[in-house]
Amino acid sequence: MAAVSSAAVVLIRLQPPRRRRLRCRGRNEMLLFAAFVPLALWILLLLWRDVCRKSQGHKRSFFSLLHQYMFQRYVSFLSLRQRRRLEDSTKNVQHLQDRTLLHRIHRDRSTEYGRLYRFSEVTDRLSFCSVHPLTQYDHYSDYIQRISKGEENILIPGRPSALTVTSGTSGAPALLLCIQAAMNDLHQGFGACFSAKINAYPQTRNLQRTAMFFYPPVWRKSESGIPIGPYSVSPVASRHMSSSYSTPAAGYEITSGAEALYVHLLFALKDRSLGILEASFASVLYYTFALLQHQWEQLVEDIRLGRVNPALTVADDIRLRLNAQLKPDPRRAYELAVEFGSGFRGIARRVWPHLNLVLVVDSGANELYGSNLQRFYCEGVPTYSPVYAAAEGLIGVNLWPERSERYYLLCPQSMFYEFIPVNLCEEEQPQTLFMEEVKENELYELVVTNASGLYRYRLGDIVKVVAFHNQCPVIEFQYRQSQTLNVRGERITEAAFHQTLLHAVKLWPGAVLHDYCCVESGLLGSWCGGSDLHYEVFVEIEGVRNMSEDQRYKLDQCLQEDSAVYQSFRRKGSIGPVRVHIVALGSFKELTDFIVAHSGISHNQFQMPRVLKKKEFLDFIQRKVIS
Repeated sequence: MAAVSSAAVVLIRLQPPRRRRLRCRGRNEMLLFAAFVPLALWILLLLWRDVCRKSQGHKRSFFSLLHQYMFQRYVSFLSLRQRRRLEDSTKNVQHLQDRTLLHRIHRDRSTEYGRLYRFSEVTDRLSFCSVHPLTQYDHYSDYIQRISKGEENILIPGRPSALTVTSGTSGAPALLLCIQAAMNDLHQGFGACFSAKINAYPQTRNLQRTAMFFYPPVWRKSESGIPIGPYSVSPVASRHMSSSYSTPAAGYEITSGAEALYVHLLFALKDRSLGILEASFASVLYYTFALLQHQWEQLVEDIRLGRVNPALTVADDIRLRLNAQLKPDPRRAYELAVEFGSGFRGIARRVWPHLNLVLVVDSGANELYGSNLQRFYCEGVPTYSPVYAAAEGLIGVNLWPERSERYYLLCPQSMFYEFIPVNLCEEEQPQTLFMEEVKENELYELVVTNASGLYRYRLGDIVKVVAFHNQCPVIEFQYRQSQTLNVRGERITEAAFHQTLLHAVKLWPGAVLHDYCCVESGLLGSWCGGSDLHYEVFVEIEGVRNMSEDQRYKLDQCLQEDSAVYQSFRRKGSIGPVRVHIVALGSFKELTDFIVAHSGISHNQFQMPRVLKKKEFLDFIQRKVIS
């Protein structure tokens, strides 16, 4: 009883100080809260002002703008890290190249292929080159067929996440392995390009949407269930990206290429405040504008009524979701009709007055499409060609967006590179050079060892080393060896013929070149019309329908002026004159669709072959000749 009373007294005596401490803590928390609220409001106000400023008054919900703002800041942070990582990798390329090579050799040493080529004995680049020959696709075709049927641990440990289809510019499309590491390299390359883009064009930080013109990829499965498809992913693969694009997510579910492109155009035209036009290649964007030029009245009517055109073959559930995003907009429809009625030169900047950038790859086979975009549809809008990549993986990134030349910094962590001097390319196993051994202004064939089971693989791409960034070569794509014209050993490259053709077109009064391809006479058969070896050239031109034989002969004269070897063969009569054929407008878009349909590749990865190698493609373009 006494003990209880004593404890009660102690408890009573302790209570007042505790209450005081609680009251003090409460006052401190109130003071902190009172200080935090204005700070939080101030931060929110700054955020609101920044979002509103970057939105430039565009008619979108604040939450949509905020979502894009936060995603853009996150991507900017990641891209800055990736740019710094790339910069660091260029400072000691020999060490990094050795590490990249040995990491892959060590990873693959227990595979069937690694045991065959004694990867366990490889200790450096020299020992690797001594045990492994230079290779081309035929070297791997049987291995890849076995992998597609379900065999594992052949070229790489386990099985690939997918099989990807090459573009087919060197011949028939081929299957290659695709693993996550290669995709990570590609994403890091795009991250570095994103950093370069916002540094060169700060206005792209604005909260404007991008119109992505993207054909639905064609996917199938191998015998063992491995996905087979293009080396690309949907722009809205992540829901966080959806706020950045003008097309709603449902638009990327459309399976037909023509319908998908129409829907991308519809939503792009509806958004007057677009900031960027984007596509995989310049050819995709070029054909998109050609579609716009032919179907603008239908598109304007859809915007006026706020619908997806009923004539389009679109699944009902997709159509419902797309229509929910559309509202009748007679004012925008009228504005567009006025601009289209005034012609299509410079139409991009006229229908999207806030347009900042065209984002497409326009080097190599896409150079003509890129120059036509800049000359006509996208006049006055800068173009950025961000990456040099292929189904084999990421090769280089363009860190100089504002330059008209397309220079690409090789990525030392993406692949192990070797270089064959151009004068040795005809040899089967020539001596190669390493990154630190190449010289400026010299031409080389690229050889790569990638993350996906290709070793000392000859790409067939001829590049020119134009500079060095720290210790890393900066290259310019020149041409593909498979696209060289050669009937007597004269070897006229794709790049050389392209420049000669442009020269000849200037001698055809009023002519504007839209597209072209060539054929060596050996592919013609009975259509040849003579026994002499020569080139057949098919051109899609505007402004000229019928040319005299003298005008057509201008191309042959230009070739003789530009190539002494060709001129020598012409004078000896070993090669006959070039024969020029004019095809109907739109023929090359139809040829593109035909090749894609018969090759199993995607429009997003297709590059027009300038030298046709297949008879069925030649037969198709011959049927389009009008003069």
